[in-house]
Amino acid sequence: MKPPPSLAAALAALLATVLAILPAAAGRPPDPAGGPPAPAFDRTLHAADAHPCQSWEFTVESGYLWKVGAATAYDYEIAPTQLTLRTPSHWTWWEGDSGARLVVRGRMSLLLEAIVEGPEDYYFGFSAAPSVEYWFPSRRSSLFLSVGGGAGLTNSTGEPGAQGQDLTFNWFTQLGVRHALSGECSLLTGVYFLHHSNLSMTDPNPGLDTFGVTAGVGWRF
Repeated sequence: MKPPPSLAAALAALLATVLAILPAAAGRPPDPAGGPPAPAFDRTLHAADAHPCQSWEFTVESGYLWKVGAATAYDYEIAPTQLTLRTPSHWTWWEGDSGARLVVRGRMSLLLEAIVEGPEDYYFGFSAAPSVEYWFPSRRSSLFLSVGGGAGLTNSTGEPGAQGQDLTFNWFTQLGVRHALSGECSLLTGVYFLHHSNLSMTDPNPGLDTFGVTAGVGWRF
């Protein structure tokens, strides 16, 4: 299935954003013991006890998803919003000499989805997953990946090819990039795959696969 032009444009914009961020993010911050002093913003981020991955983070992300695959004949379109809380890092998987880190954090989200096209109107639920994050030496930017799932409720109609019941489970994969605007506030953008089904509690159970882009803002505390 060829994605709509709007999806292709959104993916191109996401790629351009990532390419613009990564060169600046990959640089190593100045050594506090020598060289010119870092700007006030960098001094805050580079404090030994203030690495962003060691803080709690609350994010609000919205986006747009289109149906992929042939599990259902309906051309679903979904506008998802995620209210997400990330924990401080549970585990530092790897840390390089430059200061880069690969860490694992906990992630819990409330899901508020408007079903723009499809037999249902909404989906309210929750999901949980680990958040695997690669932090660049600058500590201003990071890549993140989450794979997880949860459950929620929709207003099922019983139509063939639609969701078979109100109780519906979700499974998602999200890959994105985060870039700090200040010591506490960051912008996030990514690609998002979302699956809905009821684990064959009804027959038929066509399921629903969607894919698209998300963007949002986060605050650490």
